[in-house]
Amino acid sequence: MTQRLFGLAVAALLFPVCFPAEAQPANKTPRVGFLIASSATEQQLRLEAFRQALRELGHVEGKNITIEVRSGEGKADLLPNAAAELVRLNVDAIVTGGISSIRAAKKATSTVPIIMTQDNDPVGSGFVVSLAHPGANITGLSNSGGDLGGKRLEILKEVVPKLNRVAVLIGGVQQNAAQINEMETSAEVLRLRLQIC
Repeated sequence: MTQRLFGLAVAALLFPVCFPAEAQPANKTPRVGFLIASSATEQQLRLEAFRQALRELGHVEGKNITIEVRSGEGKADLLPNAAAELVRLNVDAIVTGGISSIRAAKKATSTVPIIMTQDNDPVGSGFVVSLAHPGANITGLSNSGGDLGGKRLEILKEVVPKLNRVAVLIGGVQQNAAQINEMETSAEVLRLRLQIC
């Protein structure tokens, strides 16, 4: 289900990028780059979810859309070349996920639209100016905004007024530092004991 949601979300973000009426000649087939850090084999479910979501929107690979998949094959040093190759192929947009892939795409182009996924803190990573107004040529999905952690605690306290202790299960403390800091600040204001697990 997560793979399917990923595919639908990215396809929905991609739809207006690929098909603006005034920018695309009638006979030009949109070309989308899909940049991944790991091998295409490891990302097969995600790629298939993406293709399926596009099909549901009427975009069939090989018929009215071309998808160019490039991979770093699990080696970060291969990603810049893979991203540069997508730019040389003159793709209309680059879909990518994960910090290393997003960074490689950002370095490769400042004009081709980049649709990112799988970054916990795109603002902190320097990919976007803000979640509300990403700026430049990058947009997409964030796993979680750092400013949402505190708001979640506020809502929880509102729902359970007698709440005084909260345990938060979170993977990757370093990657989620902004969210943890925000929760700690809110917990103090709300007089909650916060335990990060």
